[in-house]
Amino acid sequence: MTNPSGNSENFTLHDFYKISGSTLEERVAPFSDVIRDYNAKGYTMYSREVIGSPGPRVSVRDPLTGTIREMIMMGSNDYLGLSHHPLVKNRVIETVQNNGVGMGGPPLLNGMSETHRKLERALARLKSQEDSLIFASGFQANLGWTNALLRSGDVVIFDELNHASFFDGLAATRATRKIRAHSFAHNDLSDLEEMLRRAQEKRGADGQIFVMVEGVYSMDGDLCPLAQVCDLCEKYGATLVVDDAHGTGVIGEHGGGASDYYGVSERVGLSVGTFSKTFGVTGGFISASSKVVDYLRFFSRSYIFSAHLPQSIAAAVLTGCEIIHEQPELRQKLRNNVEYFVEGLRRLGLEVNSTSAIVPIRTPQPIDLRLLNRALHERGLFVNPIEYPAVSLSEQRIRVSLMATHTQADLDEAIGIIRDCGREHGLIAR
Repeated sequence: MTNPSGNSENFTLHDFYKISGSTLEERVAPFSDVIRDYNAKGYTMYSREVIGSPGPRVSVRDPLTGTIREMIMMGSNDYLGLSHHPLVKNRVIETVQNNGVGMGGPPLLNGMSETHRKLERALARLKSQEDSLIFASGFQANLGWTNALLRSGDVVIFDELNHASFFDGLAATRATRKIRAHSFAHNDLSDLEEMLRRAQEKRGADGQIFVMVEGVYSMDGDLCPLAQVCDLCEKYGATLVVDDAHGTGVIGEHGGGASDYYGVSERVGLSVGTFSKTFGVTGGFISASSKVVDYLRFFSRSYIFSAHLPQSIAAAVLTGCEIIHEQPELRQKLRNNVEYFVEGLRRLGLEVNSTSAIVPIRTPQPIDLRLLNRALHERGLFVNPIEYPAVSLSEQRIRVSLMATHTQADLDEAIGIIRDCGREHGLIAR
């Protein structure tokens, strides 16, 4: 089966964006045929089935052979290992036994509990804000603030590498409101200031300016220069929104994320986050001033019209907040692991760097990223391939995520696997 570009051995999702057909089946069949062919040949390593606990080492069912093998997990966002922390597991078990498995409604009606209230206060403390509200996912949090707060005449200026959830929220809001939106080059302060200057000159009497950035960017693990961004927002009267999905709990003196790391938490207008990274579960949140949170509770549609998270999930995150506060050694262990791992890869000749838990290993053309990832899998290393069109062809990479619970033996073994497979596939000089 061939794909639209004529080469079933080298398709990308981009090849299927404009596929048409007279029926739904005809529209989706070309992609289904190709991806099934790829899966049968072992070219893709997506949706691998993890058996048992998702810790630093996992059991994975091989998609080709069906056999179960132990692998070093370096594709997880569970950076502190909270998903299998004994305190978290015990609190969740206790909460389920006492309170059941669901709330049966949205937070504004019957879905609020004492556990949720405690978590809202804990998140506000973590982010140095006055209050918080909780969403069913981080994706919904970004949908929630854009829909509730942006109005016709407003200007939104955003980093070009922001998360898809922000872009979807912005697109949905712009469908019904006249909002000007402009991207600036990634972490380019000069470009941001020029955008802000133009927005200030052109905005109307009721228009407001919002700047949207991420604390830690997911593909490269690089940090936003938040102190300088805060300076610019204050200079031009803009509200700063920071999505710190990959920084919350991981960096900063108190684990508050990038704003804590730079000491600017009180200067951030809205702090957006997720529970699917450091906290190891699911859900999202927004922390802000009490007045902003009061407003969001009644105007954020993804909050109002979604059932609240189960108390067990809220209890897991609440316990995670306590661990982040009481066990700073976990963050230090993670930093030590990152430094050790990065230095090991540099000794192999790879140009890598990271100030977060994310370590990208770029695979320039003509290296076949899919074959390299298959080789890593077969040697027992679980990492995530990031390919076009998620990134440009020249920026494809293996995305490694480290955990505080990785041992030095895990790191040494992973470095050895990357060395051997990298040499076989032309990533590392022999």
